[in-house]
Amino acid sequence: MRIRSDIFVSALTRRVFSAGGFAAVEHKGSEEAGAVFVRQRHRDGTETLYGPAPQNVFEEEVTERQFEKRLDRVEPERIDDLIKRERSFDRDLWLIELEVSDVDGLFAVVDAAP
Repeated sequence: MRIRSDIFVSALTRRVFSAGGFAAVEHKGSEEAGAVFVRQRHRDGTETLYGPAPQNVFEEEVTERQFEKRLDRVEPERIDDLIKRERSFDRDLWLIELEVSDVDGLFAVVDAAP
């Protein structure tokens, strides 16, 4: 069983602040099971977007939230467009904004490519 979305988001923001970064909830979703997207802002004005990794790519049942990189170092408008499309069929998603140089250790990022 995975941890509730609101608890995961709270823990993530605390980890970011304790590491000296900045985190904010840009859009609050379903507290129990909303999909979580993470928007990482870089100093050069580009952004990276992480979204939920498809669960069917893993051999065993995963209890920890897994993320995959959806867009890497792109203009913010591209991320806005993707999130807008995601919200059109999932109004319960969360969007978290981070300003950190590296996400290692903050959440699990996997390579979901076949």
